[in-house]
Amino acid sequence: MAILSFESIVSTEDLPRELVNVPEWGGDVYIATMTAADRDSYELSVANLQGGKMKPTMQNIRAKLVARCLVDEDGKRIFPEAKIEELGKKSAKVLDRLFDISSRINGINETDQVEIAKN
Repeated sequence: MAILSFESIVSTEDLPRELVNVPEWGGDVYIATMTAADRDSYELSVANLQGGKMKPTMQNIRAKLVARCLVDEDGKRIFPEAKIEELGKKSAKVLDRLFDISSRINGINETDQVEIAKN
């Protein structure tokens, strides 16, 4: 077993992605594994501070996850934070399907979603 160095860790590609056909949009998209920073950002985005406590919010939860997972051929996010609301205006059927795939690729299960919302 090799002992990893800083260089070997940061140079390893560990963000696999999956090509998904979206006939409703007329083409394919890549759904990728989120970075740890994107996962943290997502988890923070599904809670609001109310009365000094973090409260879960389901508002636009599908678009918030999918936007962090949709990437181009180079692995760069195609939806910046400022455009997530626009993605949320797309078909619920399509976003549900992409949300399920994004959840699977990122190891987010239903229990995780409940915990994210609670914490």
